[in-house]
Amino acid sequence: MMSTDFKAAAAIQSGLMRSETWRLAWEALRANTTRAILTMLGVIIGSACIVLVVSVALAGKKYVVAQIEGVGANIVYAELNSGGSSKLPADEISMGDLEAVQQGIPEVVRAAGTHDMQMTVVANGQERPVNVVGVTDGFQAIRNLQVLQGRYFDSDEMNLRSKVCLITKDLAKIAFPAGDAVGKEIRAGELSFTVIGVFQERVATFGESEITSESLLIPFSLIKYYTGEEYFRTFYAQADNPEDVALVTKEIGDILRERHRPEATYTVQNLTGILQAAQQISLALTLVLLLVAFVVLGVSGIGIMNIMLVTVTERTREIGIRRAVGARRTDILCQFLMEAVLISGTGSLIGILVGISIPYAVNFAIGFFPEIANVSLPLSWLSVLAALIVACSTGVIFGYLPANRAARLHPTESLRYE
Repeated sequence: MMSTDFKAAAAIQSGLMRSETWRLAWEALRANTTRAILTMLGVIIGSACIVLVVSVALAGKKYVVAQIEGVGANIVYAELNSGGSSKLPADEISMGDLEAVQQGIPEVVRAAGTHDMQMTVVANGQERPVNVVGVTDGFQAIRNLQVLQGRYFDSDEMNLRSKVCLITKDLAKIAFPAGDAVGKEIRAGELSFTVIGVFQERVATFGESEITSESLLIPFSLIKYYTGEEYFRTFYAQADNPEDVALVTKEIGDILRERHRPEATYTVQNLTGILQAAQQISLALTLVLLLVAFVVLGVSGIGIMNIMLVTVTERTREIGIRRAVGARRTDILCQFLMEAVLISGTGSLIGILVGISIPYAVNFAIGFFPEIANVSLPLSWLSVLAALIVACSTGVIFGYLPANRAARLHPTESLRYE
């Protein structure tokens, strides 16, 4: 019975000592508020940096993926290489190749081809250079083109070589500044076309594809009228799933090599490589920025250690008095560790709040700009947890040496210290 009472009394005393230790640690920081705030500053910056770096990295990755998917999801594209041996007409990618890919590769959901050439159109009484692109049926779906006015080509217009066209939004503003372009006539070379639609790329490729800011789409069947040939400069295929892109890329290359001369070489690529390169660049930048954040936290940890060493020296008599009235070494150690954790933990919470508020403020501001409404800064709660753990660990690691020094002070010598 006495043993049980003794244990209960010991537990109560231990709880009171812990409570007293926390109270003393808090009062010590309040007594030196300016010093504590300045010491926290590095922790605040480091914690905010961790949250912001991860948010920016996630936003960058999301933006890159959206850009690539906007160009067209799961795309494989092929071209005849211009270098090497002399090209022959039989080497060109033809409608027969398109049909062979559609029939021979089950993973391909659609395929399309294009042939582009530079021509001039008459706009407002002046000739302007434009890119005329002959396209097949599946081009709009593969490239995610947005038809802003009118419609896309139907199958009859493709097959019957109808003199109809779609023009880019920029070309429509120049050629028809007074109003709606749909139903109007536009002349390209020796032919006049009826405009049936105005379009734009879902994601601008800035002239890196066959579509420029001033382009005119016509049925592919009309290309023979201009060039005398019917072949594709660029061939597109769309895989059913992202997992099938690599297989489709390989099989398209095999089909083109089987159907053409061994001397003819083809470039068959997909956007996966671009996405992987962008992700690697994003990861490298994230690691560099995180390293900077950890350096900031390391510097702030050194600051905590220096301040705590000064504090131990200043409070040597206080430590001696506490030891004289019964405080154990572990109590002194815990008190100074708690002060370090309070500094780093409070700084971390403030830094996290700053790191969280900035993405929310940016996302709120983006809402006022419709042209970038699809861009946002996501928030990773994992980065918040990581910032809190790292910052508190910094306080414990760098606060241990001063706390251990304080715990090892001899009570008698401490009381004599002036």
